[in-house]
Amino acid sequence: MDTATTPAPAADTRSRPPGAVNLALLQDVQVRLSVEVGGTTLTIRDLLALSEGSVVELDRYASEMLDVLANGRLLAKGEVVTVGDRLGVRVLEVVTPGERLRGL
Repeated sequence: MDTATTPAPAADTRSRPPGAVNLALLQDVQVRLSVEVGGTTLTIRDLLALSEGSVVELDRYASEMLDVLANGRLLAKGEVVTVGDRLGVRVLEVVTPGERLRGL
């Protein structure tokens, strides 16, 4: 039997509405989740002057929520929590799909 000319069986789409995405195929894909506290821009001179005990002011207020990123893309906003002796993040607000698409 020549498999190059044998068509692949059609996917069963009867259980899903038209246009629905089968996310089961993607559930085991790993993504990097990170939390961004803030940022700043420094000159090379200021960067080279950093030493132990230096304090760098960031562009975010202490009361602001932190950005939760999935593979570098904004996914949610949250706050730092402690989980035993480790840090964690409590998700307080998930960005809408429209907001996520604007980040592309």
